[in-house]
Amino acid sequence: MESQVIEIAYALDTFYFLVSGALVMWMAAGFTMLEAGLVRSKSTVEILTKNIALYSIACIMYMLIGYNIMYGDGFNSLIPSFMPLLSSVDNSVEEVLLSDGEIYYSNLSDFFFQVVFVATAMSIVSGAVAERMKLWAFLIFAVVLTGFIYPFQGFWSWGGGFLSELGYLDYAGSGIVHMTGAVAALAGVLLLGARKGKYGPKGQINALPGANMPLATLGIFILWLGWFGFNGGSELKISDVESANAVARVFTNTNLSAAGGVVAALITSRLLFGKTDLTMGLNGALAGLVAITAEPLMPHPLLATTIGFIGGVLVVFSIVLLDKIRIDDPAGAISAHGTAGIWGVFAVLLSNPDASFVAQLVGILSIFTFVFIMSIIFWLILKYTMGIRVSEEDELKGVDIAECGLEAYPEFTAGRK
Repeated sequence: MESQVIEIAYALDTFYFLVSGALVMWMAAGFTMLEAGLVRSKSTVEILTKNIALYSIACIMYMLIGYNIMYGDGFNSLIPSFMPLLSSVDNSVEEVLLSDGEIYYSNLSDFFFQVVFVATAMSIVSGAVAERMKLWAFLIFAVVLTGFIYPFQGFWSWGGGFLSELGYLDYAGSGIVHMTGAVAALAGVLLLGARKGKYGPKGQINALPGANMPLATLGIFILWLGWFGFNGGSELKISDVESANAVARVFTNTNLSAAGGVVAALITSRLLFGKTDLTMGLNGALAGLVAITAEPLMPHPLLATTIGFIGGVLVVFSIVLLDKIRIDDPAGAISAHGTAGIWGVFAVLLSNPDASFVAQLVGILSIFTFVFIMSIIFWLILKYTMGIRVSEEDELKGVDIAECGLEAYPEFTAGRK
């Protein structure tokens, strides 16, 4: 009877892990719709192409090398090993039973769950560099980020490296996943420059409105749904009362933090601009989700709402500040994932008694510095070999035609010269 209980628990936890991974995979659709709505119509097809391509690249690269870098036996706590090819073999019935419940999900379900996190990090870069980056330069960088940069820094924490030993806490990746994507995006944007017409010669900031707000809003709702898998799946199991209660709390806090972020961003935009800006509200939802990701289990639901609320305020001011210093981010991705990610890592201190300010600070500085330096190096290599920015003529007519030879809405643009 005991063996049957262990087998059922193993099957249930594996199934929960796989369903959570599928929810996170669905976030790829959310990022795609959000970005497609926030860019101009002439840049939509390239956004769609980038997102389906980067997801596929992430899956392959993490299988070829990334997973073993992140979770293999490192040379030391700073440098991971570089064993190629996914080597995880699923556990036999005998291994599961002999573990007495210590092995509680399939090895391959772990790989599947982890690989969709990698794709999330790369999706963040897509929105920030939209409308002016060469498609194949972006895709080559996707190979580097998903196969090397992301898993290398991931080894330091989730793989048992020096940040784990120091006590850095990041439950589902406010820093490890979201800040990583934002920092890689920031490095690319700094080298890429702003879109033509975004900033005027006398310091003026020109709005370049997105083409489809319903699509962008749909993207946020998809992301919101997928985040229950992102954070909830990070509990890793659900087959006992304690774990089931933990999952329920994680879902509740994730939901409330997102709600707090939306309300805060809408209020802040109204106070700052005199209008209730939908795009700020959408990024407020993202900021709330990102902020609670570092610790969605420990806070009281009221504190989780407050964490999201603060994230929603911060994301509005961050977007405004980046515009003032002429860092052009069409999707607000650097602010929603970077600024809110940093806040989320520090917010762990509000509810988790095991967290220390020093460990959280070292974690942020280590991840930021490594990812930024590595990203700058690879972006520079791409810039001086194949180039990373399309020509001014191609940017004017749109990267859809220039890079993909298609239009997203041909019925509306067929007569355009």
